[in-house]
Amino acid sequence: MSDQGPVFIVDDDADVRDSLRALLESAGFEVEDYDSAMGFLGGMSSGRGSCLVADIRMPDMDGLTLQEELVKRQADLPVIIVTGHGDVPLAVRAMKAGAIDFIEKPYDDELLLSSVRRAREQSLNRQAKSSNAKEAETRVASLTAREREVLEHLVAGQPNKVIAHELGISPRTVEIHRAHLMEKMQARSLSDLVRLALTAGVQAPGV
Repeated sequence: MSDQGPVFIVDDDADVRDSLRALLESAGFEVEDYDSAMGFLGGMSSGRGSCLVADIRMPDMDGLTLQEELVKRQADLPVIIVTGHGDVPLAVRAMKAGAIDFIEKPYDDELLLSSVRRAREQSLNRQAKSSNAKEAETRVASLTAREREVLEHLVAGQPNKVIAHELGISPRTVEIHRAHLMEKMQARSLSDLVRLALTAGVQAPGV
């Protein structure tokens, strides 16, 4: 499972960190643990890690503030909050802010493992979407200005004759541009072309 990057643990309690590490490693996860949120933020590198398990009660910076800091840094890392019974309102606040789950102490091992697996799956899906978007954006960047215009009109659902009228060119020229678009965007069909354009953020004219 290590090809997905480590599961990060942030907790100021050494016994909890050791217990979580043993549990996760026994289930096949790669683990990195930190005794403070600041230590984690100082040691993390972008693009690494599949999820974060953080205690909500820590000195200096708590789990909720850590989560908010990750959002500010645009770190696309699913967060699981570990909370005591009295911290449930804070944990719910963390969920509303984007945490994918909160686990109450004393936590059930299988429940925590299930949550981590779900977080990793979410992380993989996000990475796949990000990779697809970057690839689509690279293909769009290879288009000429006129090809980009034709693509925008195709995204609007316009037929060749309407596109030709809007751009002041012949329908035949639109067909040629469409053929170039299909080749450059590596699209197998018109629907595939439109899907790739939307993935790259291309919008209809005037939107």
